[in-house]
Amino acid sequence: MSLLDTLASMAGGGQQGGSAALLPALIEQLNKYPGGLSGLIASFQQGGLGEIIASWIGQGQNLPVSADQLGRVLDPGVVEELAAKTGQDTGSVLGALSALLPQLVDKVTPDGAVQPGQSFNPSDLLASLSGLFGNRG
Repeated sequence: MSLLDTLASMAGGGQQGGSAALLPALIEQLNKYPGGLSGLIASFQQGGLGEIIASWIGQGQNLPVSADQLGRVLDPGVVEELAAKTGQDTGSVLGALSALLPQLVDKVTPDGAVQPGQSFNPSDLLASLSGLFGNRG
């Protein structure tokens, strides 16, 4: 079983089944996102959502993001690829992302900063996401 499969099965026990199916594909797509994590941040800043993504990176409470807001700032190819890989429509994908993305960005920036060349490493996320879907090991 691959690490991404482990993440998906770990997440599958929770209440967010659509999110569980999306998680491995999301991590893969975020690692291929134009510019990586820095590119994702730039997309939010250029789309007027800099304060939201800054809250996910920084220490403290994560600000919420809506599916509509994500649809305006995310690379459409990434959303379409996620929909194709999970068999969900783009609206469902964006809805799940509105819950998952803040937590993923928060988990990969525990010190409140983005490191040069930083990516969404499945190995690092496995431990930090163990409670994301209600599993308490």
